[in-house]
Amino acid sequence: MNNVALSSMNHTAHILGAGGIGIAAGVCLARAGWNVTMVDSNPNKVIAGARNGMSVDGQIETRAKFVSFQEWMPPTNETILLCIKTFDNATVLQRMANMEHVVPIQNGFDAQLEALSHFAEAIASFVSECDADRPATRITRAGSLHIGARHDINSAQQERIDTLVNAFKRGNIFPVESVAKIHPFKATKLMYNAAISPLAASAGVDNAQLLIDPLAQKMFFALLRENYSILKNAGFEMQTIGPFHPDTVMRILRTPLLPKLMGVFFRPSLRGTYCSMSPDMGSGRTEVDAYNGHLIRLAGDFPCPINRAVVAMVEKISRGRIAPSYSHLHELVATLPRGTLT
Repeated sequence: MNNVALSSMNHTAHILGAGGIGIAAGVCLARAGWNVTMVDSNPNKVIAGARNGMSVDGQIETRAKFVSFQEWMPPTNETILLCIKTFDNATVLQRMANMEHVVPIQNGFDAQLEALSHFAEAIASFVSECDADRPATRITRAGSLHIGARHDINSAQQERIDTLVNAFKRGNIFPVESVAKIHPFKATKLMYNAAISPLAASAGVDNAQLLIDPLAQKMFFALLRENYSILKNAGFEMQTIGPFHPDTVMRILRTPLLPKLMGVFFRPSLRGTYCSMSPDMGSGRTEVDAYNGHLIRLAGDFPCPINRAVVAMVEKISRGRIAPSYSHLHELVATLPRGTLT
C-alpha cells in the first residue's frame, strides 16, 4: 500500500447496504464531513435517498449520493464499508478488484470473506432497524461500534483505521471503540447472534421474548452455553460486548436463579428490538450458515446438538417459506436428545 497522506485519501466512503447499520454509518460519516455514496439493490430505497436523503432516529435528513448496486463502480483507492448480509457477499465480492480498502461491518463469519486480504473490520453491538423502502433507521438498542485489525498491520494501515475511528467519533451517532484485534469481539457477537437470531426469528417474536417465555428462555440460555463452549474449545479469544465478559455470562448462567434475575434486568432494553434475521424468515435465505453453521464447522467432533437442530429448523422454515411461529420452538425441543436443555 502506498503512503499517501490519509487526509487526502480517506474523506470519501462508499457504503454497500443502505440498511440499519449502513444508514447509521453513512449519516455518521456525512456529519463528519466525508463524501458518502450509499449503494443498494433496492430501487425504492435508492430513489427515496436521492430525493430526500437519509436519517437516524427521525433527525434532520442527511444528504448523500445514492446509486443502485447495478450501476455502482467500485473505487480503487477509497474506503468501502461492507454493510450487507453475508449471503450477498459473493455477488459483491466478485466485482472487487482490490480488497485493501474494504471494511466489513457484518454479523457472522463468511468463509469467502474470511479468506480475503482486507486488514480491518468492524462489529456493531447496537441495534439499528431501517425502513424497508426508505433510508431512515432507528437505533433501538444502544451499543458501540468496535473497529480493529484482522491481523498484524503496518503503521499506514493503523493510520487508516484511526482516521475512520476519528470520523465516526466526530459524527457522534454511536460510541466507537478502536480495538487492537477485531476477532475476539466478532467471536463474542457470534455467541450472542447465534443464540438470539434463529430462536427469535423462527418464533416471530422480539428479542425480549427470549427472556420472558419460560421455554424460549431455557432454549436461549442452553444455546448460549453451547456457543460459548464451542468457541472456547476451538481456542477463540473473546472480549466484552455489553456489560459483561462472556466468562462472566457463563458463570451467571451456571448459578441457580441468577439467570432469571438477570433476564428481568435485561428485558426492558430488548423489548421491541428484532434480530437482523427476522425479516429474512420465509424469504428463502437467511444468515444461519454464517452464525450457527460456522459454529458447527468450528466444533468438528465437539458436541453441538442444539446448533445442529437450530440449523435444520431454520433451513426447513426457509426452504418451505413457512411463516414464523412459536410452534417451531416446540418442534425444535422435540428433536433434541433427552437432557440437552438441562
